[in-house]
Amino acid sequence: MGLLLNIFQWSVVLGAAVVALVLLSLYIRGAFRWRPVFQIEAAIAPQDARFLLILKSLTESVSTTGNVIGFWHTADSIQKARLAAIESAQHSIQFETFIMTPGKRAQDFAEAVARRAAEGIKVQLLVDSWGTRKLPMRYWHHLHSAGVQIVFFNPFDIRAPANYAGRTHRKLLIIDGDRVWIGGAGISDLWDGSEKADDTGPWFDIEAAFTGEIVTVLSTVFQSHWQGYKPFQTDKATVVNMTNIWPADQPQRRHASAANASDMMVALGTKPSYRDSPIEITKQTLLACARDRIWLSSPYFLPNKSTRNLLIAAQQSGIDVRILTTSERSDKKPVYYASYEVYGTLLQAGINIFEYQPSMSHAKMLIIDHAWVNMGSANLDYRSFLHNDELDIVTNSQLLLQQVEQVFQQGFANSRQISLTQWQNRAWLKHRMVGNAVRLVQWQL
Repeated sequence: MGLLLNIFQWSVVLGAAVVALVLLSLYIRGAFRWRPVFQIEAAIAPQDARFLLILKSLTESVSTTGNVIGFWHTADSIQKARLAAIESAQHSIQFETFIMTPGKRAQDFAEAVARRAAEGIKVQLLVDSWGTRKLPMRYWHHLHSAGVQIVFFNPFDIRAPANYAGRTHRKLLIIDGDRVWIGGAGISDLWDGSEKADDTGPWFDIEAAFTGEIVTVLSTVFQSHWQGYKPFQTDKATVVNMTNIWPADQPQRRHASAANASDMMVALGTKPSYRDSPIEITKQTLLACARDRIWLSSPYFLPNKSTRNLLIAAQQSGIDVRILTTSERSDKKPVYYASYEVYGTLLQAGINIFEYQPSMSHAKMLIIDHAWVNMGSANLDYRSFLHNDELDIVTNSQLLLQQVEQVFQQGFANSRQISLTQWQNRAWLKHRMVGNAVRLVQWQL
C-alpha cells in the first residue's frame, strides 16, 4: 500500500511539473499577452479608386491583375478540375496543400501526377508535414520513384519544437506558370462525406482559376515556400528557380489578357504573429469599409473581439450582415461548440447567422458591397490569423463576385437560421461547458 501511495504521489508531482512547464513555455512565448482591439475611425469606401492601394499598404500585400477562367463549388467538380489541369500541363505542375489523407482522392491525385512526371513534366509537391501525416511512406516513395519532387513544409525539429505550430494551410495549383487554381479544398475523401457517420453529403467548398499577372505573383509565393527545405530523400536544400516563376516562352500570352484583367490583391499570411497578421488585417479592413453588404462564410467561425465589434458596428449602421457557417456536422465539433458560444453578442445585435445543413460547410468567402470579393484558404479564427501560412485573394472581378454570390444564395437556401431564442436555450454540456472550455485555448485552434 505504501508503495502504491508513493507512486501516486510522485505521479501527481510529475503531472503538476509537466503542466507548470507547459504553462511556463506558453508564458515565454507570449500566449497570454493582451492584444489591442483593431479600430478604424474613418474607413474608405470600397468604391473609392484608392481602395486597393490602401488595403495593400495596410496589409503588406501584393497588388496585381488577373482574369477568372474557372469556378467550381462542389467537392467533385473541384477534384475533377484539378485533375484536368494536371493532365493539360505542358511544362510544369506546382501544388501546395495542407491536408491529404488516405483514400480515393489521394490515390487518383497520385496516379495523375506520377504519370505526368514519368512523361517528363516537372512536378513539384509542397505539402504540410502535419496535414499529410496519415499517408504512409510508400505513398511518397511511389511518387518519388516516378520523378515527382516532394517537400514537406515545416517538419518537426527537436531543436525548435514550438515552431511546429506553424503550418501551411494554402491550397495552390500552378500549371505551366500560366494558370493558377486557388481554394480551400484538400486532397481527402472527407470532402465527399464518406468518413463521418453524421456527415454523408459532399462538403460545401469553392475553388477558382485565374490567368494573367497574378500567376507570376503566386509562382513567386510558391517558390518562397519551396526553398529552404530538404526535398524527400535527398540531403540537398531546395533553391529558388526563377524560370519556374516566369517561363520564357509565355510572356506574350500573359500580356495579351492584361487589357481586360481585374484588379487583384494577394494577401499572404506568411509567418504571422500576434502583432503582424496580414490575413487578420485584410479581413477586418474589408469589414470596416463596407457600406451596403457583408456576406461572410467561414467553417471555423471564431471571430475575436475586434472582428465581432466590426460586425456589430456594421449591422447597427444598417449594413446587411449575414454569416454562413457549418452546423453540428462540423468535422471539429469542439470548435463548433466554441463558435456557437460566440453567436450570442452577434445575434443580440441583429446579425443573421445561417448554419449549412446538408453537410460540412468549408467555403471561405467574403463579399463587401457589390464591389469586392475575398476568397482563399483562411478561416475566421485564431489559427488562420496567428499561426498558419495562408493565401487569400481580394478582387473586384464582377464575374467572380457574381459566382460567389450565387454560392452564398445556395448556402443560405440550404441553411437553418439561428435565432436568439434558440441560442439562449442552447445545451449546457456541449455548448456552454465544452464551448467555453475550448474558447479558453481558441488562440491555438
